[in-house]
Amino acid sequence: MPQISRETTEQVLAATDIVDVIGGYIPVKRAGPSFKALCPFHNEKTPSFSINPQRQFFHCFGCGKSGDAITFVREYENLTFTDAVKKLASRAGITVIEDTDEPGNPES
Repeated sequence: MPQISRETTEQVLAATDIVDVIGGYIPVKRAGPSFKALCPFHNEKTPSFSINPQRQFFHCFGCGKSGDAITFVREYENLTFTDAVKKLASRAGITVIEDTDEPGNPES
């Protein structure tokens, strides 16, 4: 099965602003140095979903979900890791090259 290299994943994350990504899915509001929102992963009336732009990380204090931009897109859109990376790479204008670790089938 093809895999995306760690370098490509890191490049995609470096070129992605997590606040812009999450703000494209749900309304976010600035709260001091971070941003707050209603968590899209569970029902709530007061925002417990926090986005830290310096660390490029999100965390919900209500349900405990947390991660980076890839994790958010993967969870929100119910995608595989590879598809989430490709979606963010496309948005950032990065070409994703998948490594294939398929050994050759020697004929016996």
